[in-house]
Amino acid sequence: MIRISQMKLAPGHSREDLYEKAAKLLHIKKEQITELTVCRQSIDARKKPDVRLIYVVDVSVSGISEQKCVQRCKGKDISIVTRKRYAFPEPGVRPMKHRPVIIGTGPAGLFCGYELAIHGYCPILLERGQAVEQRCKDVEAFWNGGALDPESNVSFGEGGAGTFSDGKLNTLIKDKDGRGREALSIFVKHGAQPEILYEAKPHIGTDILTGVVAAMRKTILSCGGEVRFGTRADGIRTENGRLTGIFLSDKTVLETEIAVLAIGHSARDTFEAFLEDGLYMEPKAFAVGLRVEHPQKLINLSQYGDASPKHLSAAPYKVTAKADDGRGVYSFCMCPGGYVVNASSEPGRTAVNGMSYSGRDGKNANSAIIVSVTPEDFGADGPLSGIAFQRRLEEAAWRAGQGAVPVQRYGSFSDRASSGHIPADFAPAIRGQWKEADTASVLPPELKKAFEDGMEQFGRMIAGFDDENAFVSGVESRTSSPVRISRDETLQANIRGVYPCGEGAGYAGGITSAAMDGMRVAETIAAAWAPFEMRNGD
Repeated sequence: MIRISQMKLAPGHSREDLYEKAAKLLHIKKEQITELTVCRQSIDARKKPDVRLIYVVDVSVSGISEQKCVQRCKGKDISIVTRKRYAFPEPGVRPMKHRPVIIGTGPAGLFCGYELAIHGYCPILLERGQAVEQRCKDVEAFWNGGALDPESNVSFGEGGAGTFSDGKLNTLIKDKDGRGREALSIFVKHGAQPEILYEAKPHIGTDILTGVVAAMRKTILSCGGEVRFGTRADGIRTENGRLTGIFLSDKTVLETEIAVLAIGHSARDTFEAFLEDGLYMEPKAFAVGLRVEHPQKLINLSQYGDASPKHLSAAPYKVTAKADDGRGVYSFCMCPGGYVVNASSEPGRTAVNGMSYSGRDGKNANSAIIVSVTPEDFGADGPLSGIAFQRRLEEAAWRAGQGAVPVQRYGSFSDRASSGHIPADFAPAIRGQWKEADTASVLPPELKKAFEDGMEQFGRMIAGFDDENAFVSGVESRTSSPVRISRDETLQANIRGVYPCGEGAGYAGGITSAAMDGMRVAETIAAAWAPFEMRNGD
């Protein structure tokens, strides 16, 4: 396979243009290209508004050897490659007495369950929330003014918190084992856009992701797996330091010697229960802040040099800064053409997130602008001190908005705002009840100042970012887990047979990395144990 890197084309080109460009670079006829696969597509906007698409493509040719073709080209951007393919390990030989249990159906639990199911391990997946079809109805009802369902909301339910987000799939993890590519392929197999296989910043979008999640569940069921909704894990039963069962919310015990803890970053009551049962965990650094909204056209103009570019999707951005006190301040979960959403999961506490649909065609751009915090900021000791810190911020947000999402113009929030970039009639785009309120009161003074330091610096990077008519809302408190559940080189916790997994356990930071960690845990289990043999009564 011949790989061509740095192949440039204008936005809006055809598939035929790809073949013609590749043939020209290889000094062959277009008809000699028998196969062309796009491996990566990115955007080069350094000479905006003259934006170009940059491709990495793999090409098969006829009528000439690949080696001779590459030698003739003499360019560093043309080479011969061998694609690395994902390989699930050969099964172990130790027999399972009971089916493996996976707690949580976010990306970590879902992909762990998927891999175990298709390889014959018949896992049981426990989900405290509802199937995604019912979950969508519950979330919409809440956003429309209904009561919060603590067990079925933006944080809890099939698909995890990422289901109601932008659905970003990029990750900074090196994919030396092919897990990332395999995860994207599984998404596509179950209904995601094929473009995610090559886009530099792939995303699915909530409207597509909900269907993908349901399709993956159907595959798990068809392969002998089981999914139990409305079933919360309330504790761990052990004997001589080993797992023997999971206590369930209906007061029964599910016997098992293997449990994967893919509980997500918001399962606070589960962290509390498992800590009481002797599971080792520790507080960890994370970040908190507020959502900031701008007109998408302002972001397009900054990133592309054109407020309404043809053949380009809504522009994203990524900004980082350092506050005067040394704290990191940066954008998180940026949603082009997206919405701020009420992501609360506990009564009397308000949390927000960002969400985009697949088309990213909303009028506003939003991003969390977050400030790094460490256990020293939590005001208490103990493994769950970060959770207590989150709750205090969310309670402040709930009081500020009287139960609705508190929203404030940046000019009212800060006396350091700029002006002249965003019109006064700019309106927020929020899914859920919201009200103009004193959002500035939500963050502690030191974090508010760091937030303003960052906004001021970002205003020098993107004109109008710190404009008085931008909107801030909050609180963004669920950026990652405030807890890490300890695991060793075998991926097991101090209680043997327990496998902490994914973002909630502190080992991932997004949809794809969580999916990859779920796959890694599945591989580890499969390498040690033989597939489960179903018996009457199982």
